[in-house]
Amino acid sequence: MAPRILIPANPLSALDVMRELAPAGFEIAVAAFGSPEFQAALAETEYLVGLGEGAMDDAFYRACPKLKLVQLLSAGYDRVDIEAARRAGVPVCNNGGANSVAVSEHAMMLMLAVCRRLTWLHQNVVSGRWRGNDVANTRLYELHGRTLGIVGLGTIGKKTARLAQAFGMAVQYYDIARLTEDQADALGVRFRLLDELLRTSDLVTLHVPLTPRTRHMIGPAELGLMKPTAYLINTSRGPVVDEVALHRALADGVIAGAGLDVFDQEPPAADNPLFRLPNVVLTPHYAGPTWDNQYSRFRNGFDNVQRVARGEAPLWVIPELRG
Repeated sequence: MAPRILIPANPLSALDVMRELAPAGFEIAVAAFGSPEFQAALAETEYLVGLGEGAMDDAFYRACPKLKLVQLLSAGYDRVDIEAARRAGVPVCNNGGANSVAVSEHAMMLMLAVCRRLTWLHQNVVSGRWRGNDVANTRLYELHGRTLGIVGLGTIGKKTARLAQAFGMAVQYYDIARLTEDQADALGVRFRLLDELLRTSDLVTLHVPLTPRTRHMIGPAELGLMKPTAYLINTSRGPVVDEVALHRALADGVIAGAGLDVFDQEPPAADNPLFRLPNVVLTPHYAGPTWDNQYSRFRNGFDNVQRVARGEAPLWVIPELRG
């Protein structure tokens, strides 16, 4: 019997691409997470390739005793029950940077959108109000010459740094994993302590995983350190930022604006107070899934499956399960 790869059906995963790239010699099963078909497939499943849907707790691992790998198509893994995976002895791997280009481009898009007030300009045009106010009151800003602070200099953070430099920005970063001086020189970035970065950056972009350590790492005190002319960009996970504190900071002019792809609650409630603010640009947690990276996500995922099938160690094991 061919080893089984189970793919949880999800509208963010292009199944046609998956079938095009599916490796020979494996049985592919597709079913919605938690459905009777999904549950029935677990007993013979050796590899799960998906977006971390549903609760993969101890009961889940007991139901699939042959499981050798949980391969995520996402970079984030905050919905993974890490301790259950550890007890089961099953490695959990993220997507190996498959969506890093998309997320870094999206972060730059949000920077441009908030600094140039893109949604406000659009609404003016479609409502028949040309240009709107005079230049002094409109206050649109360029990225060139400004300082970008990157919190989290992983694969996405590094790509964002390179894009920002193409716009003529100076780039500084904070990360618990420091670059060597040679590495920092090669990338053209400088390390700063977190508080120092917040105080001195014109824009701050967040690229950290959601962990107990990073939950609400940007709260009232951190927002209070930022310049009143600064902008916050978040394409990582919503709870990295204290959303109540962020709303207050935006409403009170503590910071100039924000570009957000992620929220505390997703989808956000219809009465989320951020919706009523004029100095935010919001997107629906869509920085990652482009059509282009459907291929890179599944390509990386299936490569890892084949590595494990050959008896090799998988790539991109999440940090908490390494070693």
